[in-house]
Amino acid sequence: MKELKVTPIKNGTVIDHIESGRAFKILRIIGVIEEEVKSTVSVLMHVKSKSTGWKDIVKVEDRELLPSEVDKIALISSRVTINIIRNFNVEKKYRPTVPDQVIGLMKCSNPNCISNKEREPIESRFTVISKEPLRIKCYYCEREPSDIIKAII
Repeated sequence: MKELKVTPIKNGTVIDHIESGRAFKILRIIGVIEEEVKSTVSVLMHVKSKSTGWKDIVKVEDRELLPSEVDKIALISSRVTINIIRNFNVEKKYRPTVPDQVIGLMKCSNPNCISNKEREPIESRFTVISKEPLRIKCYYCEREPSDIIKAII
């Protein structure tokens, strides 16, 4: 049986242990889908994992994530790990955590919420009710989004 191997990256970021089926959402967050990409991006989906059954992996050469991107990724997949690669070695490995307050990263699903009014310069703000399973509510109108992933901006 032939196996396709994914080559290691010299410098960049590997996002590992993404919940299976969510790799494309990660690509949208880091701007790979909307922007012109100048580096190699590898996406592995539905990969066998010893610890979790199945997972997705995203590898981006010559790019490290912004803190706001890491915060959004933490909202999408609770067991994700971020690996910073330098000269083919893992320089830093960490598991991002969901913050107690999610500010400016999501849009409230309530169209009447003050955070959605164009004339009000108010940044969206959500309070985390529970991290596992993830539940949040709008700081202003107290609405809980039914789909957290769709609310991410």
